[in-house]
Amino acid sequence: MRVLGIETSCDETGVAVYDSEQGLLGHAVYSQIELHAQYGGVVPELASRDHIRKLIPLIKTVLNESHTQATEINGVAYTAGPGLIGALLVGAAVGKSLAWAWQVPAVGIHHMEGHLLAAMLEQPAPTFPFLALLVSGGHTQLVEVAALGQYTVLGESVDDAAGEAFDKTAKILGLGYPGGPALARLAEQGYADKFNFPRPMTQRPGLDFSFSGLKTCVLTTWQAQTDPTEQTRADIARAFEEAVIDTLAIKCRRALQQTGLKSLVVAGGVGANQRLRQRLLQLTKEIGVAVYYPRPLFCTDNGAMIAYAGALHLAAGHQESLAFSALPRWPLNQLSIT
Repeated sequence: MRVLGIETSCDETGVAVYDSEQGLLGHAVYSQIELHAQYGGVVPELASRDHIRKLIPLIKTVLNESHTQATEINGVAYTAGPGLIGALLVGAAVGKSLAWAWQVPAVGIHHMEGHLLAAMLEQPAPTFPFLALLVSGGHTQLVEVAALGQYTVLGESVDDAAGEAFDKTAKILGLGYPGGPALARLAEQGYADKFNFPRPMTQRPGLDFSFSGLKTCVLTTWQAQTDPTEQTRADIARAFEEAVIDTLAIKCRRALQQTGLKSLVVAGGVGANQRLRQRLLQLTKEIGVAVYYPRPLFCTDNGAMIAYAGALHLAAGHQESLAFSALPRWPLNQLSIT
């Protein structure tokens, strides 16, 4: 089965072609970072318009580079939510229209499910069941993945997700957009022992996360500096990053112990953070658990994860009518498999 995947949930236009026998045949991602940088964040209306401009040319490019004719496509998968409603509707409309024109089935994919399954594009690939740590821009979740479509959210952020905390802390420190990667780069120059920030919600039972207070701690610390230097800025960034990573690692250890699962999958944009990867590799070695990551390119939003998830759903017989809709809010635990 050969599937075209379309991702337009926020500020990246992603397209891919995945073949269930040959694997990933082609993919491309267009980022809107330069478009939104002057505003310090994503402008939804501009994001939607840019998806409209870029999606069809990107589909043509990927089909050409993957040596795929329209007649060889067996199904179309698109991100149905969660995300920005206008951006989602672009992908939904194009995806359903192509499915109608090509007379093939279409399936809407949950954006977070795409991230959950992205590590399966790699070799070696994880197998069900596994524990997943999802750390994207707007979500921090621990999810027990039993099988395709069978997901149990064990813990999640009650306020700011880790990615949001990275971006907001970067703004506090006067870094550019996107803030998360900029903060991680700055933290490389910092000393870990200069500041010590709390590891929120690790002293109480449960698997939920909260990073809003940590962000506030950074703000008060930064404002308390009478003559801050660039090294001070780097030291604060390092202390913040260490606090987030320790918190994530502590909760992962707790979840693995509670579930007894022997595989950990780390996905989402923050999953590309090298210090987080090193810390979780150390943790999993200590407790005898295998850890899996998508390649850094597939940690951020991309069409490959949507094409792959779509191929699994279509192979299982899941498909929809040609009427299209989008779900800007769509909790993972409300994912309905029909």
